[in-house]
Formats: sequence, structure tokens, C-alpha cells
Amino acid sequence: MQKEIFYRLVRIDQLIRIKATGTPVELADKLGISERSVYEYLNLMKELGAPIKFSSYRQTYYYDEEGTFNISFLPKDYNSKAG
Repeated sequence: MQKEIFYRLVRIDQLIRIKATGTPVELADKLGISERSVYEYLNLMKELGAPIKFSSYRQTYYYDEEGTFNISFLPKDYNSKAG
């Protein structure tokens, strides 16, 4: 995965969590990408489990439940260390 893709996913997550994405066109402008690319990123995030919804009243994307979109490496024994 290119760094640029990762950074865009992180930025989209930040904007979604604070409910400040705006419309797809506005989000595309904020990210410097096409509207079509916005939909591709959102679809990828949804495929990976992000419960993304759009509020037509607030004109922004939001998560349907509390959480953060996270892409990271976890060591094999992560669960045993966490417990």
C-alpha cells in the first residue's frame, strides 16, 4: 500500500469521526482527489468493516457506532500480551 493511500484513509477516518467530511464533492476537494476516488475509498473502508453512513441533514459522513478505522500490524501473540 502506498503511503499516500494510507494517509488518505487516516484523514478520511479523522473527518468522519468529527463529522466534518461534507458532501462527497467537498470531501474530494479536501483530499485533492476525484469524487469517484472518494467513493472508492469509502467502499474500501466499508468492505473492511467500517460502519459508514451519510447524514443528508448534516451533509457529512459518520460512523454508525463509536470507533476508529485502524490499519496496523499486530504481532502474532498480541492477544496474549493484551490480556
